Amino acid sequence: MPPRLTAQDFDQELLVLFDAYVHGGLDRRGFLDKAQKFAKAGMTAAGLLAALSPNFAAGQQVRQDDPRLSTERVSYPSPDGTGSVKGYLARPAGSAGNKLPAILVVHENRGLNPHIEDIARRLALDGFMAFAPDGLTVAGGYPGDEDKARESFAKLDGAKMLQDFVAAAHWLKARNDSTGKLGVVGFCYGGGVAHQLAIRLPDLAASVPFYGNVPAPADAGKVKAPMLVHLAGIDERINAAWPAYEAALKSAGVRLTVHQYAGTQHGFNNDTTPRFDGAAAKLAWDRSIAFFKATV
Repeated sequence: MPPRLTAQDFDQELLVLFDAYVHGGLDRRGFLDKAQKFAKAGMTAAGLLAALSPNFAAGQQVRQDDPRLSTERVSYPSPDGTGSVKGYLARPAGSAGNKLPAILVVHENRGLNPHIEDIARRLALDGFMAFAPDGLTVAGGYPGDEDKARESFAKLDGAKMLQDFVAAAHWLKARNDSTGKLGVVGFCYGGGVAHQLAIRLPDLAASVPFYGNVPAPADAGKVKAPMLVHLAGIDERINAAWPAYEAALKSAGVRLTVHQYAGTQHGFNNDTTPRFDGAAAKLAWDRSIAFFKATV
């Protein structure tokens, strides 16, 4: 099997184009047109897109049937009365009847894909009850195709989806197998949700955003939870707005720890794509688990 590609195997301009494609700033045709100049040595623009796209099997760390875990598909009510939101719940095996600290896992802009389910299983192995809702439930759920998932995500009502995650936090915290302490971790879109939940939930125990869009600095004073923020080193789209919000959080006296990982790309924790940085991801994850164990 050939070695996995890394960010260093791609031109930085191409990585920026891919980021724009992933986040809706560029459609597929636009990416392929602009990426054509990077096609070489038999690698077409379509081949470059495929190489940059997720490989869930390669990134899986915890098997779906890992005997150390108990997992299930569950649902909770959407707050607008339109139905229920589906999600994936993971706990340590044999923990039935025990109250566990809970972590809400918020996905990127593709819904509850296999990578996010794997994140939930990793948290469960560290002794947490982890719940990952699928924000795409109203559109039929994660479709099994990343392009279709992004297209569905872009059409959804963002305010409603955020309220569904707020409802997920309340539902998870109130479960009779929860200790009542709740943390949240989110990635990209989910990192933005982790920021928003810190604003909206005064009893949140901990918030860990990975490279998420930041709220308005004026909202920083509403944050009561301790925060651990992870930023990529090369991520102008996110990092440009961070200093003003960081200053506002510090001015508000928020318990804040920030780590920026030099040389890393947006999405560096996602081990299904070449943007993954193994050393930075391990450090960020170890810091996150330690933070949750100290706060949740």
